[in-house]
This record gives sequence, C-alpha cells and structure tokens, in this order.
Amino acid sequence: MNDPPRGSWDQGLDGAARAGDADDVTGGTAGTGGTAGTGGTAGTGGTAGTGAWLRTVAAESALLDRSSTAERVADVLRRRITEGDLTPGTRLSEEQLVGALRVSRNTLREAFRLLTHERLLVHQLHRGVFVPELDESDLVDLYRLRRAVECDVVRSLTDVDAVQLRPLHDDVAAGESAAARGDWIAVGTANMRFHRHLVGLAGSHRIDEVAARLMAELRLAFHAVASPQELHRPYVTRNRDLLDLLARGEHERAAKELEEYLHDSQAQLLLAVQRTRAARPTAEEPT
Repeated sequence: MNDPPRGSWDQGLDGAARAGDADDVTGGTAGTGGTAGTGGTAGTGGTAGTGAWLRTVAAESALLDRSSTAERVADVLRRRITEGDLTPGTRLSEEQLVGALRVSRNTLREAFRLLTHERLLVHQLHRGVFVPELDESDLVDLYRLRRAVECDVVRSLTDVDAVQLRPLHDDVAAGESAAARGDWIAVGTANMRFHRHLVGLAGSHRIDEVAARLMAELRLAFHAVASPQELHRPYVTRNRDLLDLLARGEHERAAKELEEYLHDSQAQLLLAVQRTRAARPTAEEPT
C-alpha cells in the first residue's frame, strides 16, 4: 500500500481548515440520498454506488456522542469498511459526509486523520481522501498479527461458558444462512464478526481495539478476490468446526486448527491479489 508523501496530509488539511474553521453543518447540505453517487466519488469498487453506504452512515450518525465526535465518526466509517461497503479506490466526499453525519468539516477531517494513521484511509495530495488498496506485503503483515492475536487468545482460554459463546453461535448461524441463500458478501461480514467475537473472549478492551482495526484493514483485501463465494465458502464449515472445539473446551486443538485456517486464508488472498495485479493492463508508454 503506497503512503502519501510525508507531510502532504497535514499540509492539505491545514490549509482547508483555515478556510473552514466555522463550517459546522447542522442542516445537511449534502443530504443522505440526493447527492450520493455523483461526480465520480465511488472509485473502483462502487457497483452499488455510494448511496447505500452513505444512507447507512447517516442512520448511524444518531449514535455519535458529541463529547468525542471525531472518534465516533471514525468508528462509523471503520464499520463501513469492515462490513465491506467502502471498497478500495472509493473517494470519500467531505460534502456528502458532513451532511450525512451532521458534523463540522474539522471534525470530519480529524476522523480522517485517525483512520489514516490506522491505514484505513489514504490522503492523495490535490485529489482527496481514498480507501486504499492492500499489496502482498500488507497481507503478510496483517496475517502475522492475526496469528499472534487470535491464536494466543484461543490458546489462553480456560473456562468459557455458553453465554460467552452465544455471539459466536449467532455469527456462525448467520454465515450458514447467508451461504444457503447465496449471499456471499453477507457471509464475509458474518465471518468478520465471528473473528471479532472470538478475540472478544479474552475480555480485553485493548485487544478488542486492535482486532477492530485489523479486521477493517483485512476486509480491504477481500475485494481483490473475483468470486466472494470462492473466498468464503470453505470457512463457513471451518468456523462451525472451530466453534465446536471451543464449546468442548479443546482450546489447544482449536488454536492449532486456527493456525492452519489462517495459513490457508493468507495463501488464498495472496494468490488473489497477485492474479488481480497480473490481470491489469500495463500503462502505455507516453508518445
């Protein structure tokens, strides 16, 4: 993933901030439906346009706590990435988002800064803020972290009761139901939630925060796979098997199964990313 030149993000924002410090939007200049999807903001993956995810963002604006609004705005956008609504190459329009979220431009820019530091957004000088695309080195790094976090959590479990496992049962059931009706994007979302809840068994807010950022960044890689069915089908059953091991208290065996699971998932995504890059036309030489 290519980072912007050092300093370009802050320089670009500081100039804009001086022009719009008092620009606090309360009435919604962009609205939640009318301007969404206009002017090429959807980027490379927007087959459904920006309207659907922007309406979801607007609905979630009611959850914002004004005492820490930038962090809450970042949470809303991070969730849209994790759910697969914001795809690599999507440009985020300030005008649309300040209207949908009913926050000031400065608050939105601070949320953008937070997500840029998490590598979930990238600022391109003179172009705007985009959802980035992961490369092979990003994937290897993410899976190294996944193994360190997820496998350690499972291996360190002792007594896990049925109440603690209920969210994982719900996630597995949601994935199976989505697979049965052929909704493979929903299968991917259920899978993300399963792993978030798996890490949540540790009962650590710090680990939960790391996992939330990790899963959001990882979801960006899913878009490199041409067939969501090909990507997610094997893990519907493997999630069920992993849950059964946890329910029986076989934590060490579950950790070993998870190691293999993550190894296979990494190999599959790396191959998909390589195929995607190979299929792209090479840039023509200037004449």
